Amino acid sequence: MANRRLHYLSRQYTAILSSNHSLQNLKTLNSNLQTLTLPNPLSPQIPTPNSLQIFTNLRPIFYPQYIPASHFSSHQSDNEEDEDEGDEQSCDDDEEGCDDVDDDEGVSASNCGAKREYTLEEKEKEAAEIGYKVMGPLDRSERVFKAYEPVFAIVQIGSHQFKVSNGDCIYTERLKFCEVNDKLILNRVLMLGSQSRTIIGRPILPEASVHAVVEEHALDAKVIIFKKKRRKNYRRTKGHRQELTKLRITDIQGIEKPETVATGKTEMTAAKRPEKVAVAA
Repeated sequence: MANRRLHYLSRQYTAILSSNHSLQNLKTLNSNLQTLTLPNPLSPQIPTPNSLQIFTNLRPIFYPQYIPASHFSSHQSDNEEDEDEGDEQSCDDDEEGCDDVDDDEGVSASNCGAKREYTLEEKEKEAAEIGYKVMGPLDRSERVFKAYEPVFAIVQIGSHQFKVSNGDCIYTERLKFCEVNDKLILNRVLMLGSQSRTIIGRPILPEASVHAVVEEHALDAKVIIFKKKRRKNYRRTKGHRQELTKLRITDIQGIEKPETVATGKTEMTAAKRPEKVAVAA
């Protein structure tokens, strides 16, 4: 069947060529193609001068080899140093971007991971809003701790109120801009009292003050925060330790203090009992 189909196509091809004189050249071209013999690519060939020139002018091409970064080695390669420099530059760019945002929108610098630097006026203003004033470090020669006096005061530090007396120790939330052994003046005094009189402020007493010394900065006991949503497979456990500042009250000013009189111990004299006289029977 295939032979018959091929014979039919050859007859059609010859008929077309005989009918059209413009296609006679194709017939001659076909005869030439049949007589043309192509060289076998697998057979050995003799190189020509042109081919020799082509192969002699070849230049070696060197490709850069990839050197993997040695993460577990103490020595760093040049590529790692370049990467580190690029990371530092990107971090610097990010910090500059953060600074621009802070200048434009008034966002605090803590978003960029850097601590904000306060001026002396800003420190005094924020401390006054909380209710204290830093007077500087305590000298060794100063004797600020006094004996107990029967006077009390109610002071406000932040949002908390404390009833204190001379020599008491209180714990407040962490106070900024003060270190250990710094002297403080607590300005927000709400009430003063003694054995003979009581002074109530409206809401504070402007002429009263309580002096204190910072003893330490500590952490409160851990508080567990547990969150749960039933039927949602949601449980979260988190701990928190509040930062605290320990203050020692040294003096209370703004009220008359009663004079303390030193009283010695009274010696009790035992009464002499009469001796019993033996009566002779």
